[in-house]
Amino acid sequence: MISKKVILTGSFGVGKTSLFNQFIYEKFSDKYLTTIGVKVNKKVIQVNGKDLSILLWDIAGEVAQDKVPTSYFLGASGIIYVFDLTRPSTYKNLESDIAYLKGLLKEGSIIKIVGNKKDLVTDDQITQVIDDISLPVDIITSAKTGENVENMFALLGEELVVT
Repeated sequence: MISKKVILTGSFGVGKTSLFNQFIYEKFSDKYLTTIGVKVNKKVIQVNGKDLSILLWDIAGEVAQDKVPTSYFLGASGIIYVFDLTRPSTYKNLESDIAYLKGLLKEGSIIKIVGNKKDLVTDDQITQVIDDISLPVDIITSAKTGENVENMFALLGEELVVT
């Protein structure tokens, strides 16, 4: 079995814990509870006929990623950078955050950029947000409805299995 460490990161309130809970437990809660420190769990998924154990770290949200302890990123094979489609403040530092995160990761690590809370915006609004962002957005999700959550991890998993 292949085992990889993956980190969910991004500003506070973007839905990292909701994505974590939707992926691991297939549950959603409307109650907002701030993550303190880090929450870790694992899930095994099938990728191209292989078992992939994803050790998923849900880390506390920060406006600037350089406020997150760098030790959290040690040994990470992938990062899922989550932003909130309804709050421009959560993606205004996207470019600098991604550059900073790339500097922390080992060579060959993967970063996926994910817009969350699709259930709260229209397709036109999503298009506008994507146009406003200089980096490519990998997938749009809704932790609430579960839309594209499994797909997000499957896409990441496909790349993790070959690296």
